[in-house]
Amino acid sequence: MSRLHRVSGSNGTMLRICMGSATALLMAAAGTVHAQTPAAAGAVPTPEQQVAAAVLPLPAELRAGARVLGYTADKKLVQLRAGTNHMTCLADEPGNDRFHVACYHDGLEPFMLRGRELRASGVKGDAVDSVRFAEVKAKKLKMPLQGALYSLTGKADGWNLATGEVTGASRLYVVYIPFATEASTGLSAKPQAGPWIMFAGTPKAHIMFTPDMK
Repeated sequence: MSRLHRVSGSNGTMLRICMGSATALLMAAAGTVHAQTPAAAGAVPTPEQQVAAAVLPLPAELRAGARVLGYTADKKLVQLRAGTNHMTCLADEPGNDRFHVACYHDGLEPFMLRGRELRASGVKGDAVDSVRFAEVKAKKLKMPLQGALYSLTGKADGWNLATGEVTGASRLYVVYIPFATEASTGLSAKPQAGPWIMFAGTPKAHIMFTPDMK
């Protein structure tokens, strides 16, 4: 009869392993890996895992055709999948305790790309928008007439890498309408459960739809 021993798993839990049973050992190790999340494991998910999660904010009919940007093993942002429709999705950034993915209309790509470039160069906080707004005013940066954005945000441990399921995350829907105001739209600039306008009068003006807001 095989002897039973207790050993400490890599996640700090105690695993009962039957000595002499290679199958039990492999199953325990696999279970530990599957239980890990991007934040807990400290590793970059596979391109397939990133793509599957990145498109979740979109309506189902738009997911298969969306372009996806994600991360290499050394955490560089690259294109993981080319798109066949008008949407671009950003995979979750590894290495933090938040799960966040977002998809936006391709017309917003110059604005979004410029934001990523500025942050990568060390520009922080509100200064990013200050630069972008000035460039839009100078006609160096083009904004679309309108464009949708969808996002899903939650805790990193809400993303199950084994199943691809995301739990406990909140959805946000946005429609960018650059330079729109309360007067031009009839929307309130006050945050509320219904639609409202944020950054009114600026290149970043957008209608907020927050289905999870109480």
